[in-house]
Amino acid sequence: MINKQNAILSLVLGALALIRPLMKITGLIDIFGSEAVGSIVMTVLISVVWIIIVLAIKVQNPIQVLVFAGISYAAFSIILSGILSPILTGELQGPLTNPIALVSVFITNIIWGLILGIIASVISHLEK
Repeated sequence: MINKQNAILSLVLGALALIRPLMKITGLIDIFGSEAVGSIVMTVLISVVWIIIVLAIKVQNPIQVLVFAGISYAAFSIILSGILSPILTGELQGPLTNPIALVSVFITNIIWGLILGIIASVISHLEK
């Protein structure tokens, strides 16, 4: 069971990761040269920030927190897509239009959070 502090942290980290799709929507992602490169760079930067935050706060269970952060990000990005795609394109697009994509977004972000949580746990144990 995730405690209240870790739940809040997971939600904050998930919301923080929305910077990537927001940069894509606004075109700011192109400052990295291309959308593909920008997406990779931003994902790496977000990953590093997530790990630094859980290590700095000395979270007891970084795997749990970062898996839930991945779930939070997946939910937030799906909601953001559902709100913005009709406004920007005139029709609903994205994971909400495809059940397989919807599941895929959650699985991908759970795996992302799990990998980062394992990395943070290993670093945390090495620091002790």
